[in-house]
Amino acid sequence: MNNKESKKKSITFTKSMIVFVFLFVSLFVTIKIYEGSPHIPLLVSAIIAGVFAVQSGYKWSFIEEGIKETIKMSSQAIIIMLIIGSIIGTWILGGIVPTMIYYGLKVLSPGMFLVATCFICSIISLATGSSWSTAGTVGVALMGVGVGLGVPSGMTAGAIISGAYFGDKMSPLSDTTNLAPAMAGADLFDHIKHMLYTTGPSYVIAIIVYGILGMKFADKSIDYSTITLYTETLSNNFNVSPVMLIPPILVIFMVIKKVPALPGLIGSSILGCIFAAIFQKASISQMISSANHGFSISTEVDVIDTLLNRGGIQSMMGTVSLILIALSFAGIVEKSGMIKVIVEKILTYAKSDKSVITATLFTTIFVNLATGVQYVALIIPGRMYKDVYRERNLHPKNLSRALEDTGTLVAPLIPWSTDGAFLMGALGISPFAYISYCILNIVNPIVSLIYAQTGLTIEKINIEKNISKNT
Repeated sequence: MNNKESKKKSITFTKSMIVFVFLFVSLFVTIKIYEGSPHIPLLVSAIIAGVFAVQSGYKWSFIEEGIKETIKMSSQAIIIMLIIGSIIGTWILGGIVPTMIYYGLKVLSPGMFLVATCFICSIISLATGSSWSTAGTVGVALMGVGVGLGVPSGMTAGAIISGAYFGDKMSPLSDTTNLAPAMAGADLFDHIKHMLYTTGPSYVIAIIVYGILGMKFADKSIDYSTITLYTETLSNNFNVSPVMLIPPILVIFMVIKKVPALPGLIGSSILGCIFAAIFQKASISQMISSANHGFSISTEVDVIDTLLNRGGIQSMMGTVSLILIALSFAGIVEKSGMIKVIVEKILTYAKSDKSVITATLFTTIFVNLATGVQYVALIIPGRMYKDVYRERNLHPKNLSRALEDTGTLVAPLIPWSTDGAFLMGALGISPFAYISYCILNIVNPIVSLIYAQTGLTIEKINIEKNISKNT
């Protein structure tokens, strides 16, 4: 884009606000009042954004380029989503998920279930660096255990998400944990250490809250006849054995050996097929059907049927279509400068270090809400605030931490986001049912805001140290 062309192009603050106000209002009305999906309001918002962009002097080919760039940036996440759909189907067919549910019902108690769920998902996600893989495998099994123990599905999903996103946020293997410091210009391990100040206390609070919530079920008499019905139904329809726990262990081993995400996940799906053939005597047609359309069974126990009849690549297609629409909208508003105009307006009010960091937190939340894409929520504010932090002598790890505290953790709380859509598909529960129970995801941004306002753990660049290094 040359200077002559750029002078012809300008998007106003008013037009930008109209687009986002329409987006939020239409999403709220469609989802809450008409109980519809976010697909259409997102699509209409993208059309309005495109019309305003063209009216402001941008060529459609330029806007379309932005759409393509955004979709390309998230293409791996979309492919991973489809593979996880396949894993869910083949792991159920292979008896892996039923086995995890079976032993979970045998071992876990209602009182400690939420704490254990959060902790288990934290460990798995730290090892794999992926909240999606954790929720789509172990999380599916834990949802089943929660139903069997009489714990509300929203609470179980909240504990799964808190644990999964804790690991995703703190693992050096996570793509977002690498992306945030890359955008801010910080060192990866400096970034992780700095996040401990906000994430550590938030995690402790989350565990305490889950412990308190779990107390409601501690004195609740377990209906052992129901638990027995569930476990017997599982053992009658699947070969349940500790051997079935080998695939999850192998997945963690592959991650430790730094097997790339896509080959590792494909291998996990193949493992499900192998175990289905060896231990469940499944046919090739059953494997293909489970991987593509999902697992299907009729046990005459409605709860078990609801838990197990899921998965498959096709089950993720509604989620993929939502993500593609959201990415298209994100590409238009970023390429046309709508987000930049609003962020620049915010920056006019940021006069101190506290206000700059606070502005970063709210900008990242805004971009998350506006685009529904976690990666975009890390990239755009990271690009826009990087020089501001440098000018104010604020260490870049302050910026990278702010990006993750609100970019990574707020994403699953947004029903129309790629994360919200995936979790809804994988866990089989509406985001509105689990949002209030995602304790870590709610508390962490609040703790980060308190630190920003008080100056706690906010570090400046050591100029003298840098000068000594250069001399």
